[in-house]
Amino acid sequence: MRREIGLIGLTFIGVSGVVGSGWLFAPLQSAQIAGPAAVISWVIGAVAMFLLALSFAEVSGMLPVAGGLGRLPQFSHGKTVAMVMGWSAWVGYSATAPVEVEAALRYLGPHFPALHQPGTTNLSWIGLTLASALIVAFTAINFYGVKFFTRVNTAITWVKLTIPVLVILMLLGTSFNLSNFTAMGGFAPMGAQGVLSAVSAGGVIVSYIGFRHVIDLAGETRNPGFTVPAALLFSVVICFLIYSGLQIAFIGALQPSDLANGWEKLNISGAYGPIGAVASAVGLAWLARVLNFGALVGPMGSALVSVGSTSRLAFALGENGFFPNKVATLSDRGVPDVALLLNLGVAIIMFVFFSFEEILQLCSSAITLSFAVGPVVLLTMRRLDPERKRPFRVPFATVVAGLGFVIATLVIFWGGWESVWQLGLCLLLGIVLFLVKAARTGFDDLDLPQAWWLVPYCVGVGLASYLGTYGGIGVIPRGPDTLLLILFSLAVLFMAVQRPLDRATYRRYVDEDRNLS
Repeated sequence: MRREIGLIGLTFIGVSGVVGSGWLFAPLQSAQIAGPAAVISWVIGAVAMFLLALSFAEVSGMLPVAGGLGRLPQFSHGKTVAMVMGWSAWVGYSATAPVEVEAALRYLGPHFPALHQPGTTNLSWIGLTLASALIVAFTAINFYGVKFFTRVNTAITWVKLTIPVLVILMLLGTSFNLSNFTAMGGFAPMGAQGVLSAVSAGGVIVSYIGFRHVIDLAGETRNPGFTVPAALLFSVVICFLIYSGLQIAFIGALQPSDLANGWEKLNISGAYGPIGAVASAVGLAWLARVLNFGALVGPMGSALVSVGSTSRLAFALGENGFFPNKVATLSDRGVPDVALLLNLGVAIIMFVFFSFEEILQLCSSAITLSFAVGPVVLLTMRRLDPERKRPFRVPFATVVAGLGFVIATLVIFWGGWESVWQLGLCLLLGIVLFLVKAARTGFDDLDLPQAWWLVPYCVGVGLASYLGTYGGIGVIPRGPDTLLLILFSLAVLFMAVQRPLDRATYRRYVDEDRNLS
């Protein structure tokens, strides 16, 4: 692969992945769940992503490979762990581009009713054709090489940043009612439960997780030791400022009539979406039209980035031996062309067979699970290869990794039993495919002893979700469930770090990687 991405290009890849469709819907969804305290949900989400980004910043800087979420775990714990985490990430990644494209088409729906089936939000055959054509176009842009792709994305991202900043400034400057933050039950009418639920179910985590694209394109970055950690941290900070500013401006611009039925029944609808409807209500109709343009550019840019990033992850799974070797090949332009075509087919299948809500729910939990491996790899690499040069070194690594692993686990749990059992089925499917392939090639080189910690981890999270109160049967009360999961997560993290690869196998995997050779 060609190292042609600089700091601005990589940072904007992360920003474009985060600022997609989330900024159009999440302020309303979060306010419905947490009330004005949704602002705190964005802080929690930013801290969570920042801690996870710190873990990946060190390991991605020292081992800059393509498809990092599917490749980095192999260096610390071998092929089986890399398969499970890479498969989980790929399932979530594959859902991202369809989610973003369909979000854009939902904004176009009021203006072009033929895109959806009458009386529903399901795509019509015209909508399916257009959605598929857009994914084909994004795939074609990625075929031209990473340099061209980065230039297109950087231009789009400047527009994506300008519009939400303009919205924040105009709403704050023309209609900001501070009393809204204490109306209808006070600042936190749904309590801590609402704040925590908004982190997962309110779209907060789904919005933030786009920073992952930086990790997967690390193998094509100039001066990766500096560029990758800097781009990871810059993208999280920039997007926190955007999202928290939008949430504050949205709540402050609401009219008293909007809150008449309470926060849970807050319903702001219109042709330009919830933020556009608020802007129109305060006399900023022109801003609503600008928002309509942003509603197309934002998700489209994120879909473009996701197509490129997902292909790198599929490429990494091909290198790991999970996908056929053909998936791990490069074109003359240095891009994983077969992986691009594979993901194109998967995206079109998702449009046809799955609803928007099903894809969105699966996307969040699947990707968050793969994030949990970052803290594990960070602490393991400190023990496995302490001499290797680290351009960026995480301070207080044990504390950062512990908090990051706990937060990733809790976010999955807060997503509810519905998403957890669906994630479990996806993991089971991946394991079956893995075993089928291993039956043909042999079980001798799968690094199974280093993967045993995944069994109690996945089973424990599943049981906690089923027995808990976030969509479960409620046997474990709220409060104690979170405390038990925190202790459980720390115990699993400790066990995982105790069983790394031996140094000879680790060095062999590093030497075999084409990006590191």
